Amino acid sequence: MPELADIFCRHGPEYRTKFADRMLPSHLKAMEDIENCRTESMGGQVYLCDECGETRYSYHSCKNRHCPKCGNDSTDLWLKTQMDLLLPETYFLITFTLPAGLRFLARSNQKPIYDLLFTASAEALKKLAMDPKFLGGRIAMIGVLHTWGRDLSYHPHVHYIIPGGCLSLDKRWISSSKKFFVPVKALSTIFRAKIRDGLEKLALFDAVDQKIWKKPWVVHSKPVGTGEAALRYLAPYVYRVALSNNRIEHVGDTSVTFRYRESATGISHRMTLTPMELIRRFLQHVLPVGFHKVRYYGLLSPSNRRTFKLLQNILTTGSVLQAILNPSESEKPSVPQTPEAILCPHCGSQLRLLKTIRSARTRGPP
Repeated sequence: MPELADIFCRHGPEYRTKFADRMLPSHLKAMEDIENCRTESMGGQVYLCDECGETRYSYHSCKNRHCPKCGNDSTDLWLKTQMDLLLPETYFLITFTLPAGLRFLARSNQKPIYDLLFTASAEALKKLAMDPKFLGGRIAMIGVLHTWGRDLSYHPHVHYIIPGGCLSLDKRWISSSKKFFVPVKALSTIFRAKIRDGLEKLALFDAVDQKIWKKPWVVHSKPVGTGEAALRYLAPYVYRVALSNNRIEHVGDTSVTFRYRESATGISHRMTLTPMELIRRFLQHVLPVGFHKVRYYGLLSPSNRRTFKLLQNILTTGSVLQAILNPSESEKPSVPQTPEAILCPHCGSQLRLLKTIRSARTRGPP
């Protein structure tokens, strides 16, 4: 089956020749990693089966978060960790979308604009939640940045998963309505104002068409039950890349074809692009080095995590004693894991390490 690595290996040199002087270091690094992932240049091990003589090569993964071959195990681990943080409340999925008129600016200034998108949306939520007309206390939020549409279009937005309730100033838990959290019209107005203030501080305000501040902005909110389904929906976006290998159908000299499913109707479509255009679309979703696309705010922020765990225990069991006596999983001493034996795919016998292949790159995988 064709892979993204095939596209990069086949057409990447031409793309870099044309655009290398305008490419971000993170884009160049992502292309290099994806091209070399699980190849001999990454280094690895050679195993031998003494029973049937089978030789097995195991090359290292690149560990780049934008590589479609890496990250599946991390998705399952992240999902389990978030499930352990759920409260016995109705949850809400609230989405803040960056207007089309600001996307050109975001594409050229990814880190500051993405940081601002997170900060402005989180502060807008916290401000309304503190208003006693709506909730009157501190809330807990998990935010996930998502930048792509299914056709690889550029569409930056942040999803928040929030339990329906707040911790009041006098330390009482107040549950919200099961159908309503905070008014989205007021939320979008505050969000727009905070983005505007942030752009002024970044000295980017003058680069924006001023008509954008007179248009309505999109904030969407809906109840999502216990929160489990919403977490399962978001989990793939945490580690999944903009274009997975199983969606690529054809890689040719002049065209690349992939499948995508229309979110509104669920109907599958095929899209054919030139290799240069597909690479461009993919790379605009490569995040800056070290950028955190998942963030925790309010009661779920690192500084408030112990308070949240105590609150979770009270709401679940009615007692704080268990939370105090039993540390969280992250506080328990880790137990060393014994490496699993590698078995021969033909006869099932245990393979023996024959030799190690050194990486041809200047820096091996983590």
